[in-house]
Parts: sequence; structure tokens; C-alpha cells
Amino acid sequence: MPRVSPEHLERRRRQIMDAARTCFIRKGIHETSMQDVFAESGLSAGAVYRYFKSKNEIIEAVMSTVIGDLQTFFVDLAERDPLPPLDEMVEQLASKIVNLSGEDGPLRLAPQAWGLTMHDAELGRYVRDNIRALRETWMRYVRRHVEAGLLPPETDVEAAGKTIFGLMPGFVLQRLILEDVTPDELRRGVRTLARDSMLTLLASP
Repeated sequence: MPRVSPEHLERRRRQIMDAARTCFIRKGIHETSMQDVFAESGLSAGAVYRYFKSKNEIIEAVMSTVIGDLQTFFVDLAERDPLPPLDEMVEQLASKIVNLSGEDGPLRLAPQAWGLTMHDAELGRYVRDNIRALRETWMRYVRRHVEAGLLPPETDVEAAGKTIFGLMPGFVLQRLILEDVTPDELRRGVRTLARDSMLTLLASP
């Protein structure tokens, strides 16, 4: 039997993930069966199971593509020099979220994945690890402000990071459900709040 190239294996893996994402967006993650994935991908059960042992593995693979892309973008943003102000950070991150949550965008699956974690321990561990990584990036961002003298030394970095992190899931839900919020509004909202609070030290003048 001829040896299959790594490129071929990756294309087939991507074919399965794309098919699963289409099904998840169309029917919902919970309602999508493995049979749906087989049909959408045009592959046999044996071919799909060669790459993924379970539906959960497919869910994790699909989510990892978007979360990995978002995390890479976010880390780069938080590590820039000079340090971006908070309103610029949230606007750029929100713009990235918009790009990933269009009609067929993979980030549309995020709320479904969050819900599944409440009842699926295996998937829950994966989602929690990724949420924790995103939250810790906010903490590093706040810590950079402290180290630069832009925030007081006694700043509770952990509490501040957790609080700022809460902005983004709220933006995702408003974007997907109400469809009436924009990255610019989020930036203007942060600047409005900053006028009368400690956020002034994080926002641009």
C-alpha cells in the first residue's frame, strides 16, 4: 500500500473539521450526529474515525482553530510596545471577534461550547483551559501597566484581569444574539466609563 503523505492526512483532517463546523453551525453542536458529519464530509465512518476517535475530539479540533487564532492575535496585541491603551485593546480584539463570527464563522459556536461544558467533563476541561489562558493574558496586560508605572503598585492584577476579561464574552453574546453592538461602541463605552474611574489610567487620553 502506498504511503500517505502528511499533506494528504492534513487535508483529510481539515475536510472532516470543515464538514463538522458546517453541521454544528447549521444544526447546533448537540443536535449534530456523527452520521451528519459522515454525510457532510462525504467520507465513511471508518475514514472519519481514523482521524477523530469521538465527536468531542472533533469539537475540540474545530474550536482550537478559532481559539488558537484568537489567542495568538490577543497575546501579540497585549505584548506590543508601546503598550496599547485599554479602549484600543478591546476595539481590536472585538474586531477580530467580528471577523470570526460571521454567518459561517467558527466563533458562532462558542456559546454552544460553553453550555456543553456544564454537562461534559471532558469538553469542560478543554474549554476551561482555553478560557483561563485568555484571562491570564488580560492579567499580564494589567501587570505591564503596573510595571510601567501606569497603575499603582498595589493594583489587584488578578481581580482587574478577571473583570476586563468579562467584557469579551458579553460582546460575543450581544453580537450573536442582539446583533446591535460594534467594536467602536465597545471602545467608546470603555472611554465613557474611564472618565470617572480608575479605567482612566488604562484608556487612551
